[in-house]
Amino acid sequence: MIEQLQKDSLELLKQLISISSFSKEEDKTADVIEQFLQQRNIKTHRKLNNIWAYNLHFDAKKPTMLLNSHHDTVKPNSGYTRDPYAPTIEDGKLYGLGSNDAGGCLVSLIATFLYFYEQKGLSYNICLATTAEEEISGNNGLECVLPDLGELEFAIVGEPTLMNLAIAERGLLVLDCVSTGKAGHAAREEGDNAIYKALKDIEWFRNYRFSKVSEMFGPLKMSVTIINAGSQHNVVPATCNFTVDVRVTDAYTNEEVLKIIRTNVDCEVTPRSIRLKPSSIDKTHALVQSGIALGRTTYGSPTTSDQALLSIPSLKVGPGDSARSHMADEYVFVNEIEEGIQLYIEMLKPVVNGK
Repeated sequence: MIEQLQKDSLELLKQLISISSFSKEEDKTADVIEQFLQQRNIKTHRKLNNIWAYNLHFDAKKPTMLLNSHHDTVKPNSGYTRDPYAPTIEDGKLYGLGSNDAGGCLVSLIATFLYFYEQKGLSYNICLATTAEEEISGNNGLECVLPDLGELEFAIVGEPTLMNLAIAERGLLVLDCVSTGKAGHAAREEGDNAIYKALKDIEWFRNYRFSKVSEMFGPLKMSVTIINAGSQHNVVPATCNFTVDVRVTDAYTNEEVLKIIRTNVDCEVTPRSIRLKPSSIDKTHALVQSGIALGRTTYGSPTTSDQALLSIPSLKVGPGDSARSHMADEYVFVNEIEEGIQLYIEMLKPVVNGK
């Protein structure tokens, strides 16, 4: 059975690669995934470009786990030497846009869902959700359908990790800050220079150290990345705008970090979003322990994924290598997909069978 799942997964991934599926434009790949499942007599649900399904013997009395990955891609960068939409296998590598991020993970999780789909007596229900807009952290992807999925106990989020276990992921806050002064003529002692006021707060962002340090990630990181002020050389600027990139660890919530920042700076601080939360799963969780027993290592992921939208324990794991994501001539090894399917299944067996 597994060999057939591996073969079908490879063909599905080739089909997905051949279709443009930029964020917000994933309708055609959603169609393909929907048809793939329906051809196997699986009842599907759809909302916008998100497709989800449940195992055949779903029991409302049992907890439900989520298997999730995305089918949108970034646009191909200018360094491509191949047709990004021509799935080609050479030297064991499947080339094509989205092959590594996150096509290999997506089709491997679909295969895993199919493996368990008809099994009776599982300890958990299984919900498969193939979602959109991950690459832009959009509102019409996983976040859009979470209320429709029902109560969830924990999740596997498919992203390329070389099948190692990302048991924590940094959150992200992007802060737009405005320091306000008073305009005046630069030749006279007039005005209140907003740049000078901003410098004080920028220095705080540069030097402040949060008291709690994550065991997985170390200290929380803040970086001022954009600054803009002034209109001409002889006018003291009344405002100075700057942007701060904050990588939140699992030691804090986004709300806690925002409160600390606002307490310590004079500028107006406006977060673009507080949706992208730090996430984690306890190393003692049965799913993590199952992965460790299979020889997989644990680590904290510096990159952000749809995992940031989940308020339940979640493990990020999948075939492929994050270093290949968004690169020119993107590829995933065929054997990574084959091994990924096998490892997903073996990782879940003791969990869903209650062993």
